[in-house]
Amino acid sequence: MSAAKAVLIIVTSFSDMGAGDHTGLWLEEFAVPYVEFRKQGYDITVASIKGGRAPVDPRSKSNSDQDKAWGDAIAVLEHTETLASVDASRFAAVFVPGGHGTMFDLPDNPDTGKLLARFAADDKVIASVCHGPAIFVGAKLDNGSYLVAGKKLTSFTNQEEAVAGLESKMPFLLETRLREQGATFVAQTNWVDHVEVDGKFITGQNPQSSRSTALAVIQALSK
Repeated sequence: MSAAKAVLIIVTSFSDMGAGDHTGLWLEEFAVPYVEFRKQGYDITVASIKGGRAPVDPRSKSNSDQDKAWGDAIAVLEHTETLASVDASRFAAVFVPGGHGTMFDLPDNPDTGKLLARFAADDKVIASVCHGPAIFVGAKLDNGSYLVAGKKLTSFTNQEEAVAGLESKMPFLLETRLREQGATFVAQTNWVDHVEVDGKFITGQNPQSSRSTALAVIQALSK
């Protein structure tokens, strides 16, 4: 299948915040976009830092109806590719769903940074939702500037993190760090479906934004 129909989805490999508090991928943020991309006939590759089975945050476990709708997506999470083995040139877009696990293994990672720089240099779609933009933290363009510098974007907000009650478990606050690295951060009311599109840079604020973020990616790829 041509690169115009190929999408790379990067998920977290991190699962344990300590003291028995398990985390990982937020399932809805992966499964809903996965289903939308499959409807378009896209060739989807799912990769993670460690490869293999991707951990799912127990707070986001699916119910029986979701198991039916998301069955293919859930199955794919059992066998992710190792991110270091991924060839960015194969893909037209990269999409990164969240879950608190992303805050631990995706920021300041040389493999993710190198891949994102390649996507940016080739003017391809870069998209993420909720805590997924943690992958942007520390990522730099070929000219040495931060990937998010000057980008209009959103992510899970500081206020939403406070309401979720996990501030103290996080290595940093995502909204704060993205602002520090030069992003023009746009926050809406907690839990509102909110997507920011800055050219081919697409971000969603929270789990409620999962489908809208995916549809924005589809629209960008259709141009």
